[in-house]
Amino acid sequence: MAFTGLFLIVFLVIHVYLNAQIFLPDGREKFLAGAHFMGTNALTRLAEIGLVIGFFLHIVQGLMLWSQNAKKRSAGRYAVKAGNATSKWYSRSMGLLGTLVLLFLIMHTAHFWIPNRANQFQTGEEIDLYEKMQIVFQNPIVVALYVLGCASLCFHLVHGFYSAFQTLGMGTSKYKSMIRNAGIAFSIIVTLMFALMPIAFHFNILLG
Repeated sequence: MAFTGLFLIVFLVIHVYLNAQIFLPDGREKFLAGAHFMGTNALTRLAEIGLVIGFFLHIVQGLMLWSQNAKKRSAGRYAVKAGNATSKWYSRSMGLLGTLVLLFLIMHTAHFWIPNRANQFQTGEEIDLYEKMQIVFQNPIVVALYVLGCASLCFHLVHGFYSAFQTLGMGTSKYKSMIRNAGIAFSIIVTLMFALMPIAFHFNILLG
């Protein structure tokens, strides 16, 4: 769970960097150039397979962990619940947050990745993903769902970032605070950048 989580965190860094090009002057050209490279380069296409496998493994491992924790909670159902005294609500809600992130991922891939790959397979050409975002994000309901999806991802990352390093033995008292703060900062920055994208397209406040 820790290794697949860290692998997906690296993917998020690359993904947000590529998508953040839309905020720059000549953002359309910069974004499309990056998207073209990621969509046609042999190494990135190969890494894409690893990414799909990583997502699948992370989901399966998450379901297994949720099932194990549910059995433990059921066995100790008469114990007093400590609530936030021992853990944050998002730490206890990783199953729910993970499900919301999965639904968000399905919506996101249905909007962009699947149509683009389908068009490449049928015609050999990529679709204009910048124009696709302009169309998709005109719908305020879609924008709201993306923002809520990003919020779910933020809380999922806040817990998952620290837990991954803790599982790998780095959550010691010496590094605990540093890793936790780095995880919070990373989660907020990355998900805020993602959330600002549909908002920027909806209100047409991009530089170009």
